[in-house]
Amino acid sequence: MKRIIVTGASGFVAGSVICQAGPEWEVHAFSQKPAPFQREGLIWHQHGPLAELLQPGELERRFREIQPDAVIHIAAIPDIDYCEQHPDVADEVNVNYTIALAEMCRQQKVRMVFTSTDTVFDGNKGHYAETDPPAPVNHYGHTKLRAERAVADRLEDFCIARLAIVMGLRFYGQGNSFLCRLRDTLESGREASVPAEEIRSPVDVVTAGRALLELAGNTFQGIIHLAGNDRLSRLDFSRMIAGRLGYPPERVVAATAADIPGRARRPRDASLDNSTARSALKTPMRGLLDGLELVLSTERMKDER
Repeated sequence: MKRIIVTGASGFVAGSVICQAGPEWEVHAFSQKPAPFQREGLIWHQHGPLAELLQPGELERRFREIQPDAVIHIAAIPDIDYCEQHPDVADEVNVNYTIALAEMCRQQKVRMVFTSTDTVFDGNKGHYAETDPPAPVNHYGHTKLRAERAVADRLEDFCIARLAIVMGLRFYGQGNSFLCRLRDTLESGREASVPAEEIRSPVDVVTAGRALLELAGNTFQGIIHLAGNDRLSRLDFSRMIAGRLGYPPERVVAATAADIPGRARRPRDASLDNSTARSALKTPMRGLLDGLELVLSTERMKDER
């Protein structure tokens, strides 16, 4: 059994990783929140504020106790608008925490899988490959790019997994799921306002979790884009999801950035080329509707249990 640390364990993507980790992994979950459940092979490490975790010697102590084979670093402040308004907090969580973990992985020769984002790109081109130069247009994107470079500069055994927008339902907790918000809005009878001009390549949360686990256990080095096979506007894919869930697609209405007060700038077309993932991973990348079916079938299996 290999030991793996998963940071941000109470979050949306980490929930997928933790719940799908097989018996070959002993999962050590790092979170400020208490464990939502218990199972064999899962050790939950609830910690205090990040400043306490980053005190000299604290992370080193935890690494020496756990002796991990790999780290999947997912913890971050993903709220783009919050990061724009609170840059110091975003820097501490998204950059400094990553640097500290990368240092521990370097010192103890531990593999690191770092989750980054499609918003490291400016959105002028779209269909970005791993070799395209990043150029973030908001502070969140800048923090993730700085963290990427910190990982690459310090480590030899690393993978930077840039995630497209992640679509799915929560495995547990209150993670950041746009699908949950969309479903709740439509179920209440209200219209859902979605930016019409933004283009993305959504990846389902089940596939994202499986791919991150595979990357933690293999030898892939460098940057990889975890994205779906479809390149769609947020309006179009939200309407497709609404229709599959049984709601009138026209209840999803177009919005512009100007309609949303305090909204930070987003890249117009942050779609990702997933060719590397499709060739390097056993985990299949999926189109939007195939990914949604996988999400819904996983939800049904949870309900049956």
